[in-house]
Amino acid sequence: MPDRPARLVVLVSGSGTNLQALLDATADPAYGAEVVAVGADRDDIEGLARAERVGVPTFVERVRDHDDRAGWDRTLADRVADHEPDLVVLAGFMKLVGEDFLARFGGRTVNTHPALSPAFPGMHGPRDALEYGVKVTGCTLFVVDAGVDTGAIVAQETVGVADDDTVETLHERIKVVERALLVDSVGRMAREGWTVDGRRVRLGG
Repeated sequence: MPDRPARLVVLVSGSGTNLQALLDATADPAYGAEVVAVGADRDDIEGLARAERVGVPTFVERVRDHDDRAGWDRTLADRVADHEPDLVVLAGFMKLVGEDFLARFGGRTVNTHPALSPAFPGMHGPRDALEYGVKVTGCTLFVVDAGVDTGAIVAQETVGVADDDTVETLHERIKVVERALLVDSVGRMAREGWTVDGRRVRLGG
């Protein structure tokens, strides 16, 4: 990594609680990173408002404003590239990025998943874990690839499943651990650097 704070572009689709955790962390110069822009696929969301309140530039790129998904993906990549990120963080971003985006930012785009990958990929990780009857689930930070929650794993944390858990109570506990994992891991990537070697991600030199 260069001898300066790592530049983060964060993409959001909703309330931006993970974004807020990163904004809070980057307020400390020792964290080693700064959020230089926040992008979204929707207008008028709290995630954008969180960025605007602290003076972070924002942009919106909606799928419906493009002729096709590939055109949206190319334009999204252009908008992200305008801010010269070292790392792109998908923080509750509810769209899959495509071929053009990954050609430019593959290996340096990360996302979280509320399950222990490779188990329970997709939109309903906590529900699927609960229905399967596992005793332990958790969250995963991974390097984004062309699949659904299939990228190389950066870090994972476990969360126990209680007998009286509902999908909502389990997911809320996972979210707390997920935010901490995201902040800790992105900070380490910013300060120490990282390499992706096949399925393995190594932090530090």
